[in-house]
This record gives sequence, C-alpha cells and structure tokens, in this order.
Amino acid sequence: MINFNLYNPTNLCFGKDAHEQLATLIPSGSKVLMTYGGGSIKSNGTYNKVIAALSNFEVVEFGGIEPNPDFDTLSRALDIIKTQNITFLLAVGGGSVIDGTKFLASAALYDGDDAWDILDKGIRTEVGMPFGTVLTLPATGSEMNSGAVISRRAIGQKRGMGGPGLFPLFSICDPTVVESIPTRQLANGLVDAFTHVMEQYMTYPTPATLQDRISEGILSTLMEIAPSLLENPKDYDLAANFMWSCTMALNGLIQKGVPTDWSIHAVGHELTAAYNIDHARTLAIVLPSMYRYKFSQKQEKLAQYGRRVLGLSGTDFDVAHEAIDRTEAFFQSLGIATKLSEYSVDITGIEQRAADQLKNYGWTALGEHKDITPSDVEKILEMAL
Repeated sequence: MINFNLYNPTNLCFGKDAHEQLATLIPSGSKVLMTYGGGSIKSNGTYNKVIAALSNFEVVEFGGIEPNPDFDTLSRALDIIKTQNITFLLAVGGGSVIDGTKFLASAALYDGDDAWDILDKGIRTEVGMPFGTVLTLPATGSEMNSGAVISRRAIGQKRGMGGPGLFPLFSICDPTVVESIPTRQLANGLVDAFTHVMEQYMTYPTPATLQDRISEGILSTLMEIAPSLLENPKDYDLAANFMWSCTMALNGLIQKGVPTDWSIHAVGHELTAAYNIDHARTLAIVLPSMYRYKFSQKQEKLAQYGRRVLGLSGTDFDVAHEAIDRTEAFFQSLGIATKLSEYSVDITGIEQRAADQLKNYGWTALGEHKDITPSDVEKILEMAL
C-alpha cells in the first residue's frame, strides 16, 4: 500500500432537517454571502429554510452561478465580497455552486493581480475565506473535499484548483432535497459519482484490499439503487444512499494508498469546454473508449470489477470486455448517450482540438502509468465519436 496522509476537516451534517444546525455552525457575527444557482432552491423550499436559519446574520445573496461555473460570473461575486466586507461564504446548491464558492474562497484572499492565475498557474490554496455548504444536488462530492473545477467560456478552458484551504467548514446534507431533482440531473449524479470511483479504482491490482472493497461497495450501491431512484426519488432511504454514495465517492478516502487515473476527467473537461455538455455526460462518452483503448493495462482490474461488482464469470479477457460493455449499458439505461455523435454538436476536429489544449496545459502524460499522450487522446476520442 502506498504511503498516505488523510486530512478532512469538514463537519458533515447528514439527515432530514440538518439545515436547522446552520445558526450554530456559522461563526457568530459573520457577514454572509449566500451563493446559489438558477433559482431551484426557491421552488423546492430550500431557500426559505436557509434564510430562516440565518435570521441572526447579515446576509447578501448572489444567484445565477451556472452549471460548470464560469469565471466571469464568479468575478462579479468576488467584487461583492470585496466591496461589502463579506466574512463568510455559504454555498446553497450542487457541485457547480460549491465549486464556484471554493474559487471565491480562494480568490477573496489572493493577493495577485489576476484571480485566474489561481487556476492557470495551479496555485494551491493553503488558506481561504471560511465557507460552508448546503447540498441540494448530490453528484460531485465537492461538499466534502478540497477540489474545484472552473470554466472560462470566453477562452474555452475548464481548469481545476485545490488545496487544504478549500475544505468546507461544514456541509449540510439533507436527502429530502433529492425528491425535487429532475430525472436528467439524477442520472448525471449517478454517472458522476460512479466515474469518480472508477477513476480511483480502475487502474491495476494493488495490496490495498480495503480501498478496493469500499470502492466496489459504492459502485454496487449506485448500480443497485439507480433504477428505483429514478422511478421514486421521494423514497428517503434511496435518496440517502444516493447522497452518501456521491459524498463517499470523492471525499478522499478511497484514493488513499492506491494509484489513481483521472484521464477520463481530463479529456471530458475538454468536451465540456468545447460544447458545454453536462460534465457527467462527457464522462460517459469518454470512459468506455478509454478502457477499450487501455484494455491490456486495465484487464486485471476490469476482470476483478466484473466479478465482484457485476457478478460475471469466465476468463479475465472475456470478463473484462463484458465489464466495459455492461458499464456502458448502465449509463445508457439512465438515458445518457455514450457517443459524442449522439449529441447535437459539431464534432469536426474535436480530437485534434482536445489534444492541442492538453498540450497547452502541459498535460502530456495522463493516467495511472503517465503514458497517455495527446496523440493517444486523439485516438480515444475517435473511438468515442
């Protein structure tokens, strides 16, 4: 097992009516900037609950943070933080709102001239403005980790950031919010969490037995509950297992002591940057082709996954191939297309564009073996068309 340090200071408050703890979780006397997205929190009742819980705080609101949060939108929020002397941030939403708020937490204390440098130059955030979250859309695990991904549509880029200063102080996770989530977003959340686990698990066999078993447990849970969850999101137990699986998929636990991949995300981000396709759907496009392209190196782990999670039997070669097919079929069963040509976008030249952008970032050695080059990415995307 690889040496590791595990640090996660987020106070996760899980369960029905967990928002009632808000008043005791935010430091007394804070001036709060409450961030949210397109307004669904007002229609599903979350907004009123949060505002009531914050009655003893001065609250400024900033709405309109879009899916794949945009740097220009967040820059307007940053101006509010600086001009109105905000001291605490509260993200009320899904992964995009939380990621955007993490950027604000970093940028609020950044002393450089251009906050985009945090992403463009890969500057780690050691200390950020304190913030908490109220999760309304399980998917990304951003409520219990220190990473974020921000888009800048004006230049066609989507970049990541992180650091110990970007852990939420607390996160409110109430599974009852799941009942109001549209089916499309539930499907996205299932695929997002599933792929997060696969990026940390689907590499090659290691002695890290417990990490494998936890990962396999999350994968099994997501596949087991998916059909019933889409049919009946009001079922509290289904919703709770969904929400907890999404958090566990990317709170840092299963990546400790093991090699990780993340090439699917790197390539998927380029599809989102180019076409603004939902993040989870880009992962569903890239994953099957990535595994088929890297089959020989991933065969042993694919076979393990096929046997333990999917219940398959046969030779490693046959089980591994069927495991990829079954995974792609799972995505499709959720109503998610797994070929780029199935989306209403102009796919001409995307293979070269994505490869060139990765070169520009200096990302020329992706995957657990650091052997996926921009040329490989072109071939993988050709397979995904």
